[in-house]
This record gives sequence, C-alpha cells and structure tokens, in this order.
Amino acid sequence: MCPVSESPNSEGAQYDFVVVSNRLPVDRVVDDTGDSTWRRSPGGLVSALAPVMATNDGAWVGWSGGADESLDPFDHDVFHLVPVRLSADEVEQFYEGFSNATLWPLYHDVIAPPEFHRTWWNAYKKVNRRFAEATAATAAQGATVWIQDYQLQLVPRMLRELRPDLTIGFFDHIPFPPLEIFAQLPWRRAVLEGLTGADLIGFQRPGDAQNFMRCVRRYLGVTFRHGQARISPEGAENDDDAWTLKVASYPISIDVAAIREMAAKPETQERAQEIRRELGDPTTVFLGVDRLDYTKGIRHRIKAYGELLEDGALTVGEDVLIQVASPSRERVESYKLLREQVEGMVGRLNGQYDTMEHTAIRYLHHGYPFQEMVALYLATDVMLVTSLRDGMNLVAKEYVAAKSDGSGRLVLSEFTGAAEQLKQAILVNPHDIDELKELILLAKDMPADQARRRMRAMRRQVLTHDVNHWQDKFLQDLTDLKTPETS
Repeated sequence: MCPVSESPNSEGAQYDFVVVSNRLPVDRVVDDTGDSTWRRSPGGLVSALAPVMATNDGAWVGWSGGADESLDPFDHDVFHLVPVRLSADEVEQFYEGFSNATLWPLYHDVIAPPEFHRTWWNAYKKVNRRFAEATAATAAQGATVWIQDYQLQLVPRMLRELRPDLTIGFFDHIPFPPLEIFAQLPWRRAVLEGLTGADLIGFQRPGDAQNFMRCVRRYLGVTFRHGQARISPEGAENDDDAWTLKVASYPISIDVAAIREMAAKPETQERAQEIRRELGDPTTVFLGVDRLDYTKGIRHRIKAYGELLEDGALTVGEDVLIQVASPSRERVESYKLLREQVEGMVGRLNGQYDTMEHTAIRYLHHGYPFQEMVALYLATDVMLVTSLRDGMNLVAKEYVAAKSDGSGRLVLSEFTGAAEQLKQAILVNPHDIDELKELILLAKDMPADQARRRMRAMRRQVLTHDVNHWQDKFLQDLTDLKTPETS
C-alpha cells in the first residue's frame, strides 16, 4: 500500500462505532409527485446493527446508490449516514467491474470466468481510499470500526495507516477461495495486505478462514497460531507498530423474531392459503428464491425439475415449482446471458407441460415485500436451495424460521454455508442432476413425522443462533482485542 501524503485525524469526529459498507442502510423512495425520501433497507444486517448504532453513538459510511451524487452527511432513523460519492465511471469499473466481474466469480470457485483489468483495479484502489478517508474523518478517538464485505478489502490497512488508534473489524460475507484459485488474482498480495490491516476478520465458515490464512502464509510470509498472527507494517524495525490479527468464523444469520412475528399474523397465513388456491390447490408446492445469479444453481434446479416432469415422476397440476428470481447486476454481461438462459428453459418447459388450468413453473423475475415472502414460505411444501457456491444462504434459514408448525422440507446444497448449521436438511450436490432429482422426490414423499423431526432440529439451531447472536459474538471478540490504550 502506498503511504498517504496527509492523514486525517479525529478532530471534529464524534462517533464511537462506525459501520462501513458499499451501500448505506437506506433506499431512496420516489413518490408520485417526484419527491424523494429515504427508508431503511430490508435485511438482517441493518436490523441487527440498528440497536448497536443507537446505543453506541454510531455512524454508517457507504454509497447512496446513485452515480455522481454528492450528499452531505444526514440522519435517518437511528443512523447517522455518511455518503461516499461514486462517479458513473467508478460505478462501472469499481462496482460492476472489479467487485462483481473480477472478485465475485473468483471467490465463487470461478463458476464464471473472472476478468482482470488494470483500469478496474485502479478504480478499486481509488474508491477504497475514499471510503477509508471518509471513515477516518468520522470515527472518534479510539472508536470501533466494522467494515463489511469484499468491495472494501483494502480499507482496513488504509484506515490503519490513517488512524492507528482505531479498532478495526472486517467481515467477509462471501466465500474466500482456496489458495489455488486466489493465486489467479494479479493483485493478490495487495488485497491480502489490505485485509490484514484489521484486528479481527470474520468469515462465514471455518474453511474460508483456513483458505485466507493459507494465502497470507504463502504470499505475505505470516504464520497463524490458533487463528492469530502478529502483523508488522512493511519496513518496520521493531514491534511497537505491529498489531495482532485474529481470524475466525462467525456464521451470519437472520432476524428470527421478525420472521416469526410475520408468520404468526392471521393475514400472512390467509395469504399463504390464497397462494395455494391461486396455484390450483396442488399437492406439492416447490419453491426457489434467489437473486438471479449464476452461483445459485437455478439452471440445475430447473433442469432437474424438467426431467422429473418428463419422467412422469412429477405432474403438472399436482406439483408446481415457484421460482422467484430477483433482478441482479443486470448491466453485467454474464448476468444478461444467465437471464436469457433461465427464461428460455422456463419457457420451453411451460410450453411443453402447461395445461389450460395449470402451469409447470411459475417464474417471477422481481422482488417481493417481506410479508409476501413469508407467506410464500408458509405456502411451500419443499424449499429448493441448489447453490453451486454460497457464503451462507439466508433464504434457507428464513424458510426454517417461518415454519413454526414444523412442516416443510428443505433440500439444501452442500456448497452453502448454511449446510454446516442445518445438518438435518436433505443435503445435495446440485452438480449431480440424478441425485438432485432423487432428493426432490425424497422430500416430496418424506413421511410427515420424519419431516417434522428434521424441521424441529433445524429450528432449534436457527432460533438460538440469530443475527443478533452473530453480531454480539463478533463485536464482543473485537472488543476483547482492544489494547488498554484504545480502551
């Protein structure tokens, strides 16, 4: 990392807890008159951190989502928001380019080929430095900073150079690849140097943490013992400027209370019954809920389902698959191609197997409100999660949390982080289409008492390890790492 010419200090900064993520925790809402307001973004991370922000004088640093938009810091709900500006070129090169066409496919086992462009890398460095400087100017002396996800991997070291008084945590929400795959990245050493600027790095699974430590040992020559290592700045002559880095797994989870509350509402339960009636009262409702992403195994799922229809093992009218595929990164070429492929597969199957009364696959290419999603979970007999690679997959946990009556079956890819917690799910290798077909039928025909035993065990795990448990554990470990000086 190149040294900065001038380091911001904490003069004027007053926030003891700062979250840093690519996006702010709010979405812009435009009404019929063209006036815009902000609303809190949905999702477990925002819900979990809101109480922490409120009680710890917190601020959130992130991008507003609009290109070439310069906004002053503002307050909304319990958040003090510090917007970081991105130009249209930076959105294309930093976000759509390096983050989502280089890092995303590389970190997901190169299911799609990553692209390596020096202009993208330069934009990534520039934007990461802007985030680091905004954070340094926001955090109070000795503050705790929690940086989120792969778009900001250079920020920890940059921030440490600017503000060595801070305690810095980083959480990686996606998988971290094995050495043999990470080695392809031309800027592998710089990324590892950036990450090792943190005091604590959290990963979804122990295997991700092991991959990271192996890469650091190979490219930075740093060895970990019991998940900890001493990191020294390049050129340091003594240990005074060094810091201890801890690496561990912290499986993320969901806002269980919100889902249970919504699932218990009479109107949600009535909507679930209405959904089944709208589908023609089938015997078995299968459901897939994903972002339209090549890592989610949507094509494998549809292929297996189509072959089961062809084999006569499933019947249109008696069985139906609902596939919710919310739009994702639609300006990235590989995502455009994926949408064409998925919609082509759905169209061919529906054209072949639909009847006047029933459809084989109900394909929905848009997002849904929270209540509608919970109603869908309640209406579903078999949840299909067939990701080819997934850091966690919170949809699986949401489905389990919603099923308070113990009904439902979960077919879950063994390549998700959730598979390590939801061991009573029907675990599948989605690359094996024959196995996937067999296990879809196993889920459909599983005796009710066996399905309830499995669901009860999974619910115990999800209910006792919610998103608050996740953030409490991470922040407590980060607090424990503080030196007397920063405390």
